[in-house]
Amino acid sequence: MKRSEINALIKDTKIFFDALGFRLPRWAEWKPAEWKGKGGLEVVQNMLGWDITDYGAGDFEKKGLILFTIRNGNHAAGHPKRYAEKIMVVREGQVCPMHFHWSKTEDIINRGGGNLVIELYNSDKDEQLADTPVTVLIDGIPQTVPAGGTVILEPGESIFLPQGMYHRFYGQQGRGKVLVGEVSSVNDDNTDNRFLHSMPRFPQIEEDEEPVHLLVTDYPAWV
Repeated sequence: MKRSEINALIKDTKIFFDALGFRLPRWAEWKPAEWKGKGGLEVVQNMLGWDITDYGAGDFEKKGLILFTIRNGNHAAGHPKRYAEKIMVVREGQVCPMHFHWSKTEDIINRGGGNLVIELYNSDKDEQLADTPVTVLIDGIPQTVPAGGTVILEPGESIFLPQGMYHRFYGQQGRGKVLVGEVSSVNDDNTDNRFLHSMPRFPQIEEDEEPVHLLVTDYPAWV
């Protein structure tokens, strides 16, 4: 992805957040130079902040995701935070690819905007797609769909995804962008994503202009 594309997406995302009344922490507005010397902060250590990916596909509008990690612990022994929270933007037809997590459990919440479509599979012993029916909790109420079936979350609705449950999601066509929340156990995007088809979690960046705000993967080079 080009840095200019990432910058434009961040600017557009902040407008979308404002339109839906969602507020970010103050450090979300820090310029790159303001991160100097802050490598010891939890924000840096636990990879909080801006995160934009095209999963290495080079076609963000078809396969991609905008995320902002608001809070996160880590798996270090004795660490007091055992939870995480993200806010995401999913566009119409823009796919977050099929994956599951070995460690993390999560609630995916439609916080506003359009509808979110989630496709579901159980995983088998070989970590492939199982052909068994999938039972999930939608706002605490069980719902069963066939393997590869979908549920549609309207604004205010949520789904619980346990470890090992394959899922992919995208914004329903004709309904606009979706503001998606995630409340989960500790998030580790470096080691805890099992994509059905191998792909990078973070993009390669072409530095065609200076960053407006840093991504979580930029911290090591700037702090």
